[in-house]
Amino acid sequence: MNLPDYRPYLPREKRDPTTTARGHTETRMQGERPQGLFAAWRALFEKPLRGLTANGTVTPGLFALKPEGAPTAAVVDAVAVLMAALTPDQKAAMHFPVDSDQWRNWQNTELYVETHGLRLDEHPMDLRETVMDVVRASLSARGYEMSRDVMRLNGFLGELIGAPLVLGEWSYIFCLFGEPSATKPWGWQLFGHHLCLNCLMIGDQMVLTPAFMGAEPAYGDQGRYDGIRLFEDEERGGLALMRGLDNGQKDAAIVAHSMMGGDLPEGRRHFADNLHLGGAYQDNRIVPYEGLRADTMTKAQQRDLLDLVDAYLVTLPDGPRAARMEDVERHLADTHFCWIGGTSEDDAFYYRIQSPVTFIEFDHHAGVFLTNDEPAKFHVHTIVRTPNGNDYGIDLLRLHYENAGDHHHHG
Repeated sequence: MNLPDYRPYLPREKRDPTTTARGHTETRMQGERPQGLFAAWRALFEKPLRGLTANGTVTPGLFALKPEGAPTAAVVDAVAVLMAALTPDQKAAMHFPVDSDQWRNWQNTELYVETHGLRLDEHPMDLRETVMDVVRASLSARGYEMSRDVMRLNGFLGELIGAPLVLGEWSYIFCLFGEPSATKPWGWQLFGHHLCLNCLMIGDQMVLTPAFMGAEPAYGDQGRYDGIRLFEDEERGGLALMRGLDNGQKDAAIVAHSMMGGDLPEGRRHFADNLHLGGAYQDNRIVPYEGLRADTMTKAQQRDLLDLVDAYLVTLPDGPRAARMEDVERHLADTHFCWIGGTSEDDAFYYRIQSPVTFIEFDHHAGVFLTNDEPAKFHVHTIVRTPNGNDYGIDLLRLHYENAGDHHHHG
């Protein structure tokens, strides 16, 4: 696969490398656009969580408490080591009740507006590694490596544009929710530029959404970053699925041929999220089904679609991953695949896979720190959500409290 060349789009003017994340944020937040974006996000955050839906109504009964073989004991042990290393003040900043609204208070820009959580680059390396041990224990080996590669490529971007303190390998915030337990609900969150992971555990069941991963550029080609590649399976698998459709199916799948202007519906493109609909603070968004229904696909095409879904679930350990795939297969007939953009090897594109139990988006983005005005294949954003009220495992949490006869709810 030829790597798309990002170098023509490196900004000519280098930034001041001594600018800190806080300093950069202070300057940027004086602008109308960031102010408007964060104000809009704040308004969304203040609405109670219902869940992302296709029509504004949450479909009940989709999720159930059941054993899935999540590595809960190992994660509980890793958190115990972390908690022993923290001061009371650090704990107070990053530890919230399991049903806290702070779960929803993540975002994927480089702007460091948060006053809560444990910001990794403000702490010594051994503490950072101890935090990452929690993430490592929770995810598959591949999922952990992908997460670290997103962080590494963020550092690479910082070096490329001369802003190492703004975009760093450790520019991420960690939070803990609830009390780590082998049986009761609890979880953790890690978020920052291009990486947001939300992990809720109940017994040996886990939910790892919303999950946001991105990179600009999506590969490293020098120094210690050389050889890092992200999102190749997601990109290739999407394109192969699309190109394997017959003409009638393609017509059904394609929402628009243009990613900017042209036949793209008015208002569909957002300056910050580009074509993504499930980004930060979109926990209650109504996203109607679009595109091709999986029950009109051939068996081989359905297999390709499931393989593509699986490429986004590789972050999960084996048990939870198999359980999520079973959920998706159970609702395969009601799964929709839609596409925006071209379908040649060189075209940038967006696609979405959406069903009652999963919501996956892939988007080639225009430049944010690089200067390309149009979407390019070297800048990728991906999102996985659990629609109908189970992002952050909220529906499982509700079921747990109902079963435990524990109805009190503290926000």
